[in-house]
Amino acid sequence: MPPSDLRERLRRTLREALRSRDAVAAGALRAAISAIDNAEAVPARPGQFGRAPMGAVGVGAAEAPRRSLDGEEILRIVRAEAADRLAAAAQFERLGQVDAAARMRAGAELLTAITDAG
Repeated sequence: MPPSDLRERLRRTLREALRSRDAVAAGALRAAISAIDNAEAVPARPGQFGRAPMGAVGVGAAEAPRRSLDGEEILRIVRAEAADRLAAAAQFERLGQVDAAARMRAGAELLTAITDAG
């Protein structure tokens, strides 16, 4: 699956969740999209943004090209987010927080459904 397909499916589903005021789905989708965006970020190197005490100045002075992720990398990231949510659900259940566990599990199920639909 091309990387843009899964990313677009996540964004489209997020828009639908926001319209329907589904906070659980919106939270899971935002977390997955943010994880993808974070994975595309390029780590800063010392001196990369100039020698000024506050770094480079001016519009675009600190811009760096982002990494390009392929479809498999994006799929792995979204599946990892789903797995993290399942682990959090198990932890919430151990703490007796059944409602929080159900929300985490619902978010994980949504992300898994989206990745499996590809």
